[in-house]
Amino acid sequence: MEKNKNYYAVIMAGGVGSRFWPASRSNYPKQFLDILGTGKSLLQQTYERFSKSFFPENIFIVTNAAYIHLVKEQLPHMPEDRILGEPTAKNTAACIAYASAKIHKINTHAVCVVAPSDHLILDENKFLDYVELGIDFAKKNHSLITLGIKPRRADTGYGYIQYLENESENGIFRVKTFTEKPTIEIAESFIESGDFLWNAGIFIWSVSSIKKAFKKHLPEQYELFETAAQSLFTKDETILIRNFFEQCRSISIDYGIMEKAENVFVIQGDFGWSDLGTWTSLYENSNHDANENAIKGNNIFTYDAEGCLISNSNRSNNKIIAVKGVKDLIIVDTQDVLLICDKSKEQEVKQISTDLKIKFNEKFT
Repeated sequence: MEKNKNYYAVIMAGGVGSRFWPASRSNYPKQFLDILGTGKSLLQQTYERFSKSFFPENIFIVTNAAYIHLVKEQLPHMPEDRILGEPTAKNTAACIAYASAKIHKINTHAVCVVAPSDHLILDENKFLDYVELGIDFAKKNHSLITLGIKPRRADTGYGYIQYLENESENGIFRVKTFTEKPTIEIAESFIESGDFLWNAGIFIWSVSSIKKAFKKHLPEQYELFETAAQSLFTKDETILIRNFFEQCRSISIDYGIMEKAENVFVIQGDFGWSDLGTWTSLYENSNHDANENAIKGNNIFTYDAEGCLISNSNRSNNKIIAVKGVKDLIIVDTQDVLLICDKSKEQEVKQISTDLKIKFNEKFT
């Protein structure tokens, strides 16, 4: 994919990664961690992936204002005015509306790919080929495109895309239904039907198309950011954006637009994707020992342990972790928290973090 002045990438980096607690904390969340043990954070890997095919000035990062210093620390050469700080978390619709308004002010012919900062993509060249396919389609059609992944199991943590097999163009299918995070029973029925894909949360569209979608489906956000447009890239931007985020409804782009829009298309992608949303997804994408344990960190010793993820991110001392006679556990040790959880209960880790936040404020979260 060749670089083009009309192609833009928006990286969403504002989440707190609460399902990756206790490694991911509110003051240093998952996207800034080297979870995979590569020597680079997930955000750094995502930025480098897009820098192969997009000009540096055409890559935007939207993050919580409290994390701007972390972005600058990890990506010191990134233009400062391409780092957008959200004054408060209002989910992905507000994030995308803000970035789209800024890009539209620069270039009304822009075509954007919007992606989370904390996903694993093993085959980056193949991924960029899919992005190029989507950009070419978005340039010629008034469309909203998402990348879909063939489901490996019924999972309530993903959105599901039902596509029309008989309505396709170059492997791009028209979407029939778009369902965000169904119940397990509904997810199982989706898998059985065979015409559903996981929503990878990666979108491609022209800025004009997404603006029209906001105007139709989320008019209050459209009006707010249209009003703010005149102050973008000026000294007044920070104050205006703070006021507008306070008025914005907190809603995802999936619920707010993708489930309602009629011009939605999907590309079924196969590029080694995982959203790394939970400890089990990290386990599935890690190397395993002879007993199917995934070991992250030093000074970890196992005896008669099977199928466990054991992480020692506590580098401040030489503590040893010894595990014996257990199976299918998540064991995560940090400086101030030790988590031991059955892998089948991992979706409840987020609730533990929430409960502790209520009890101890943000001391342990």
